[in-house]
Amino acid sequence: MSLTALAFVVIAAFLHATWNFVAKRIDTREGGGPQLVFLYALLTVVIYTPLALYFLMGTQASWPSALGWGVITVSALLHYGYTLVLQRGYRVGDLSVVYPLARGTGPLLSSIGAIVLLGERPGWLALVGIALVVCGVLVIAGGERLFRRGSMHAGAGWGVLTGGFIAAYTLADAYAIRTLMLAPLVYYYLENVLRVVLSAPTAFARPARIAVLWQANWRKILIISTISPMSYFLILTALKYAPVSHVAPAREMSMMVAALLGVRVLGEGEMHRRVGGAVLIALGVVGLTLG
Repeated sequence: MSLTALAFVVIAAFLHATWNFVAKRIDTREGGGPQLVFLYALLTVVIYTPLALYFLMGTQASWPSALGWGVITVSALLHYGYTLVLQRGYRVGDLSVVYPLARGTGPLLSSIGAIVLLGERPGWLALVGIALVVCGVLVIAGGERLFRRGSMHAGAGWGVLTGGFIAAYTLADAYAIRTLMLAPLVYYYLENVLRVVLSAPTAFARPARIAVLWQANWRKILIISTISPMSYFLILTALKYAPVSHVAPAREMSMMVAALLGVRVLGEGEMHRRVGGAVLIALGVVGLTLG
């Protein structure tokens, strides 16, 4: 993986961990799910419309073809499902359980999919790096305890399901950027436009909840709508310079930030174990960079 791609991934990792931390603190008792997805996607479209128009009119970025629109639609559906599943996980489990498992199974499945479906052939050092990242994520998330029954078990199940959505949309997005050569910002912007359309009918089935959710959490929603797209723009751009099987695991450096936030701010404990997991992730990223 090139240093350019690594730089994009590092910045994206910090942004991603930050917005997940904010999302964990959103009060969804009087509204959430489709209402939160709708508000997040709508605000993202509003914030990034000027930049998207600049890329479409002021650069060489092209309008998507029919196939491009098909991939954008699939990605919008997968991102929508991912957001709903992630929110459910945060309601029943700890940030430092759900987030690590989601971010661990996601790159593992993404790497397997890239090898099988996209024809990527990572070297042995990169394969070792993928394994180290996944092991580090599992250590941070609780190790073998994740598979016991109880609250940890409940959070683990939703985390793994979230990881499946991550893998699916990562492969779809990589195809759009690497094969169809769509501009990352325009691609993700249009995907959010479709996400507004997808979430609107269910969100407006209970319009009062939209107002309550916005009044209680508008600052957090504004933060998420600003930095979450930034994080993903950087990942999509990194995919132009490096294979999916390298980028997807490397972005899990966000795990180290999320684990620290979970321990220090949310009081989720076990700092020593999570530091050990962070070391494994760091070594794995080194392997991906060199491999």
